[in-house]
Amino acid sequence: MAAQVLSGKVVSTQIRERLKEEVTKIKAEMPGFGPGLAILQVGNRDDSNLYISMKLKAAAEVLRNIVQINEDPSIHGLIVQLPLDSVNPINTEKVTNAVSPEKDVDGLTSINAGKLARGDLGDCFVPCTPKGCLELIRQTGVSVVGKTAVVIGRSKIVGAPMHDLLLWNHATVTTCHSKTADLAGEVSKADILVVGAGKPEMVKGSWIKQGAVVIDCGINHVPDSTKPGGKRVVGDVDFNEAKERASFITPVPGGVGPMTVAMLMENTVESAKRVLQSCLKGRWKIQYSKLNLLQPVPSDIEISRSCTPKPIEKLTKEIGLFSHEIELYGKTKAKILLSTLKRLKSQPDGRYVVVTGITPTPLGEGKSTTTIGLVQALGAHLNLNVFACVRQPSQGPTFGIKGGAAGGGYSQVIPMEEFNLHLTGDIHAITAANNLVAAAIDARMFHEATQSDKALFSRLVPGGSEFSPIQIKRLKKLGIEKEDPNMLTEEEINRFVRLDIDPDTITWQRVMDTNDRFLRQITIGQAATEKGHSRTAQFDITVASEIMAVLALTDSLEDMRRRLANMVVASSKRGKPITAEDLGVSGALTVLMRDAIKPNLMQTLEGTPVFVHAGPFANIAHGNSSILADKIALKLVGPEGFVVSEAGFGADIGMEKFFNIKCRYSGLRPHVVVLVATVRALKMHGGGPTVTAGIPLPKEYTEENLELLEKGCSNLWKQIENAKAFGVPVVVAVNSFKTDTSAELELLCRLSKEAGAFDAVRCSHWAEGGKGAVDLAKAVQKAAEAPSNFKFLYDVELPIKDKIRIIAQKIYGASDIELLPEAQHKAEVYTRQGFGNLPICMAKTHLSLSHDPQVKGAPTGFVLPIRDIRASVGAGFLYPLVGTMSTMPGLPTRPCFYDIDLDPETEQVNGLF
Repeated sequence: MAAQVLSGKVVSTQIRERLKEEVTKIKAEMPGFGPGLAILQVGNRDDSNLYISMKLKAAAEVLRNIVQINEDPSIHGLIVQLPLDSVNPINTEKVTNAVSPEKDVDGLTSINAGKLARGDLGDCFVPCTPKGCLELIRQTGVSVVGKTAVVIGRSKIVGAPMHDLLLWNHATVTTCHSKTADLAGEVSKADILVVGAGKPEMVKGSWIKQGAVVIDCGINHVPDSTKPGGKRVVGDVDFNEAKERASFITPVPGGVGPMTVAMLMENTVESAKRVLQSCLKGRWKIQYSKLNLLQPVPSDIEISRSCTPKPIEKLTKEIGLFSHEIELYGKTKAKILLSTLKRLKSQPDGRYVVVTGITPTPLGEGKSTTTIGLVQALGAHLNLNVFACVRQPSQGPTFGIKGGAAGGGYSQVIPMEEFNLHLTGDIHAITAANNLVAAAIDARMFHEATQSDKALFSRLVPGGSEFSPIQIKRLKKLGIEKEDPNMLTEEEINRFVRLDIDPDTITWQRVMDTNDRFLRQITIGQAATEKGHSRTAQFDITVASEIMAVLALTDSLEDMRRRLANMVVASSKRGKPITAEDLGVSGALTVLMRDAIKPNLMQTLEGTPVFVHAGPFANIAHGNSSILADKIALKLVGPEGFVVSEAGFGADIGMEKFFNIKCRYSGLRPHVVVLVATVRALKMHGGGPTVTAGIPLPKEYTEENLELLEKGCSNLWKQIENAKAFGVPVVVAVNSFKTDTSAELELLCRLSKEAGAFDAVRCSHWAEGGKGAVDLAKAVQKAAEAPSNFKFLYDVELPIKDKIRIIAQKIYGASDIELLPEAQHKAEVYTRQGFGNLPICMAKTHLSLSHDPQVKGAPTGFVLPIRDIRASVGAGFLYPLVGTMSTMPGLPTRPCFYDIDLDPETEQVNGLF
């Protein structure tokens, strides 16, 4: 009796109908989401062209396309049509393995092939043709278990995976090939025969065992003058002969071919379902690093070096970044392109957390350590998507007094050396940009003082040909609507060429990233070539530059260009503000800053991601990391994830500026404030002895003293009140030290809750890493679900003096403010110049809520003196000076550089922290 024909068309139609229902269900779960498949073909083979017609000719182009498709979230399956047929030699293995295993719906990568060979059928994609063959065999009702199966052909596409698939479905399998001695004899033993040899009608009917199931995978073209194209398609089996002996047989065409396509669709839908599950869960597939906790806790540098950071390229993939969105800086650092933000613009933001602290001792209370410990707990221990966003430390203190902000103990950003030395060069770019402005100011004053209007004009517009774009902007600012240099009147030329800078009003200083006290006041222009045009000036440390604040507050290249242009460097003798745009330098500044604007990616000891970007001073600037880093991180973590950003100094300074300046410009709204407190700092506020860096703590700080602690909690209560004034829940993180007693820690937690904190949690992340901050992480999770009624402290349209008064009274506890004559004059000048509606960035000591660093606790009733007011117009704030602010640190008697050296054999940096 003739064999029953196994129609792949019929079975594949049934599969397609089922897949349509599944896709409908997928789209119902996530509107706009649907399975996507990409196919790449190289060359022009007839057998390939039965299915596709795309042509690619060069291996480089193929690989480039594969990488792009691997990272395209809308494409869930990618097949490279084999064999590759190109005029250029192409490594097939390299091309095949370039496909991401998660999108390898053809099942041809070494990873998927290896899993199939190992029997991991539930964790791999099975190649479409063998999978379709097995489905056809199942349609016969013949059980594969225990049957003798013969596979002819050992190709990676059909033969080899077919053997593995039948084997792991419990058949006894023999693979035959061109070197098989008795092919007909082997075939005659087969209960199930699968043929993929690529030779037309090679298998004769007489070879086939009576009642065998025959699956013909061949696609061959043979001459046939009766066909329109002069040829017809046949399989590897002589169909007419074989059907007389087999029980079931597939036709060619119409057998395996439609099933291959159907299985390709099934694999693609399966891939899409996996992606959908991942999207719905929103969890990164991230590998965390295990800590080997030691007691006593080793030094920070020893801990940092004991942990090998994962390759930063691996981390970028784990958190959902594409290869074209990253720029690698070695193996442990990368810059992230701003195009990432555009790609993720429709992604909901995660939860936004700011870490701040009580008024600290000179030793610091562990905000950075708490920030890192918290993200390690949220990520490595609670398995949530989480990002830390921290400032880049200045290099100056690294060689002066111990500085940096990498955290400490088992809660650090690594590698520590990379973090504290150069990083990716952002600070050097700011130094170059800042000093270009300074050079432009003095050069312009010199040239204006030594040349006539005509000479200036001929040099500013060489040959009188045309204005540069930035010069046209200046003309328009002056109200001169002309673009032909020859059309300007003498009066217009005078206004155009002369900025007429008043030297006494210059606020722009040169900078360098080294502590150097002898540059705090200098005289410039003493060379004979400057013709007596000297003046008194100074150097600041680079992180005090307004350009650093611009970097931290910008949200795009365009916005940075505008802010750099708006930076006011001086006033003219008529009282008009002179900007970087007036100097003609703003475009060049943007060029110098084009790489610095990209956030820097690093990692914690436990392998969670960290953005290290921007490091503005926390007194004369706002003391927070960049808006761009926060925005990109919030998109990457997704709606269930967390971004933890640290604000400099205590809550009265860094947190207040985070809310009133950073959030005002970013448009972001925080969910939780984490307020870091320590027993030792609160004892200091309760009247304890002076705490001095480098000197052992007095016994009051190392022995239990509940009375002193409770008295000092006035500072804690005030800082909780300050945070709540912005309408955000507060979680107190009690950073514990080994000398703290249980009674002290319990008292601190109880008093925090009584003062209105959402929760107060003891933490030991310095000694235990993320494990020691798990309770804090859980408290932050709960607080993020609580209502947050965020509001700004003041309206920017209020007069400058009123805004300062609101901060002084509501945040510091002052009864009033006093504007000294210079401050009063500046308030009037800035109001007249149109800068009165900028937010306020108070520059005061971080060691007290008042202006006096010796006054501890929570003082009230004092009058806050405002010595001066200065403007960072480009950055976007005014900064009143409360007392004297040093913007250039000096070196101590014994600087840290005494201990720092490089091992020439290992190239290891020694002596850091």
